[in-house]
Amino acid sequence: MSRAEIKLKQPWINTALSDSVFILSPPFLSLLLVFIFPEQFKVTTTMPVEYWVLLVVFIDVAHVYSTLYRTYFNAGRLRKQHTLLTVVPLLCYVSGVMLYHVDGLLFWRVLAYLAVFHFIRQQYGFMRLYSRTENVTKIVRFIDVVAIYAATLFPMLYWHFGESRNFNWFVADDFLYFPSKNLAALCGALYFVVILVYVAKEIWLLIKGQGFNIPRNMLILGTFLSWYFGIVYFNGDMAFTTLNVISHGIPYMALIWFFERKSYTQNAPRKSMLIRATFGKYGVLLFILILVLLAYIEEGLWDGFIWKEHADVFSLFASLPKVIDMSMLTLLVPLLALPQSTHYVLDGFIWKLKSSEEK
Repeated sequence: MSRAEIKLKQPWINTALSDSVFILSPPFLSLLLVFIFPEQFKVTTTMPVEYWVLLVVFIDVAHVYSTLYRTYFNAGRLRKQHTLLTVVPLLCYVSGVMLYHVDGLLFWRVLAYLAVFHFIRQQYGFMRLYSRTENVTKIVRFIDVVAIYAATLFPMLYWHFGESRNFNWFVADDFLYFPSKNLAALCGALYFVVILVYVAKEIWLLIKGQGFNIPRNMLILGTFLSWYFGIVYFNGDMAFTTLNVISHGIPYMALIWFFERKSYTQNAPRKSMLIRATFGKYGVLLFILILVLLAYIEEGLWDGFIWKEHADVFSLFASLPKVIDMSMLTLLVPLLALPQSTHYVLDGFIWKLKSSEEK
């Protein structure tokens, strides 16, 4: 079989170059950055403001709003999925208010675990996309599933049972913590076994002449590396945030762009002015600008009403009054977090839409 034939069989989502740059390389590039500057990343509990804005505002929060292009910005889907797109944010807000009314930490804890579930399922979803053309047995597919879940779940279990971490997901103590060296060691042993089985499976596929799935293996390797080094190996907020945010946010925005760009080219005359402008020539700049603007506004409201930590960055919102009344916080915090919670929940539905709903 020629090299050209082998390349044609690789299950790229968009193209080999674009997938490699925007979906598969972020975990490796972010890990390289951490290793180049180990003293700044390894155990530090602080983060330069400029770096925080880049990661948290321009990538993490911005990627949440990219969901709009697959939901509320798409007239066809908004019409056909009206009930879903109405009920989900309402349920998220009401649930958030109820949780915050019981306990503020409980609200953040539930939101953190929902976020973790979303992050894990994203990696599983990418793995399935990059496995879609493979003609393999159920056992082989099962090994892939176990591998992607092991890559994400072991670091989370270590966070719960291993040595205490110098970082958190949203706020302090948002994850439960039950230190147990024996349980952490057991999880680590199973983790190592899964890696060995996966490698053995890939060698067996090569021997059987079924080739090497480049994007799937890069995706799984990147997931193992970013989650292990970001959570287990390094114990600093900068390392965790760098590996966590870059490896998740950039691929998600790229996936939205690839899918919606394809949908646009197939049905351009039927699209709204916003969609035509965003996915037309040079529209990627508008795509990024809108996401960054919405992210900046959200974080400005958070800083103005709640945190009061970055007045220099969010000077437009600095005059907002800090809310300290518990009844007001119970209504306001779930509202400010609504884009996130809605994004986490809707993401479990929007990739399951039938082709007839893609138009």
